[in-house]
Amino acid sequence: MAKTFKSLLGDDAANTRTLLHEAIPITGTIVSGTYSSAGAANNVKTFSHGMFTSVYDYPYLSSSANHIFDITYGHSPQASSSVKTSGGSVVMSQGAKKLNIYNQMAQTLMGYDVSGNIRLFDSDGTLDDSTSIMNHCFFLNFTRLLTKDEIKKNSFRMSLYTSGSVVNRKENTTLGDYASANEFRTSPAGDYGLLFTSSVGASGPLGNAASVGLIFYQAGVAVISSSIFDAGAGSSAPSTNAALIAAGGVREFGPPSGLAGTGSVSAAVVSGTITQIANGLRHRIDDIDFNNTIELNSAIYFCRINHNEFNYSSNPTYVSGSKLRVKNNVNDLPVTYITSVGLYSPDNELLAVAKLSEPIRKDPNTELTLRVRLDY
Repeated sequence: MAKTFKSLLGDDAANTRTLLHEAIPITGTIVSGTYSSAGAANNVKTFSHGMFTSVYDYPYLSSSANHIFDITYGHSPQASSSVKTSGGSVVMSQGAKKLNIYNQMAQTLMGYDVSGNIRLFDSDGTLDDSTSIMNHCFFLNFTRLLTKDEIKKNSFRMSLYTSGSVVNRKENTTLGDYASANEFRTSPAGDYGLLFTSSVGASGPLGNAASVGLIFYQAGVAVISSSIFDAGAGSSAPSTNAALIAAGGVREFGPPSGLAGTGSVSAAVVSGTITQIANGLRHRIDDIDFNNTIELNSAIYFCRINHNEFNYSSNPTYVSGSKLRVKNNVNDLPVTYITSVGLYSPDNELLAVAKLSEPIRKDPNTELTLRVRLDY
């Protein structure tokens, strides 16, 4: 009398894919160390190995703290191991670690060439190691908490102070993947786009040559060339890119208590440790914004109930003695109230239960189609 199960047919199921986006703002006050005590930023964590610096949205010893991204620095095998300054030649500090970080990131993000060598980062994205090589790179590794499945293309913006002293920062330059809405590339780590200093630079006469970095969407990694801070002398940045020509370049890259005796970023990345370089970059960041992407896969089941189905209940409370509780006399139609739908496997194992917001009346005069969606 009371039908309990009904098999779903092929036309009763469908699969959909939905992309959800969330705006992620990261202010420079958090990056530079909002929570400080005795001159130390409690939401910025350094490590004894000195390979990277972690930034949190709250003091990292707190249970409420969320890890948001890491900052590190690396140089390519082609980078010089020393730099000349007014005080003489300065030898590379932590040279092996800086090289290992560059190679590790390049191996993961760029892969290998046909000869089996690790591809170097190049700002034009052509994978041609003979041109536009980024020898000195800052790496920002964003956590999955922020990026989710990936960073939405054409949403990444990063504002940097690219000139002036740390106390008197100037030339607020915004990097963005302006051209990625219509043009992006693919690497072993997924899709990546080029970072430009303006939307004009992305489509201007220089084209891809005006790029100063890369953004890897699925990996959640931004690679920024140090040349954006060294637009004065000896920079490999395009001399015709107006946004990179900050008169005199950076006079003091690191924070006031950070890199001693380093004028330009070229000297800082050689003489400074990775932690010092990361601190210098942190104090140059004004704002970071992007939209993340959540890929929501859904299985939709259409549970169709015909007029002659599910009009009776197998619940013991449905009857009282030999009478149906919902019938006042023998001629009344049977009535049920649907409150939930169970999805079962072929061997009658309960897999999922869908609850209705309110009971739905069902009798022989009505037919229903209940739409059940499973998100994963």
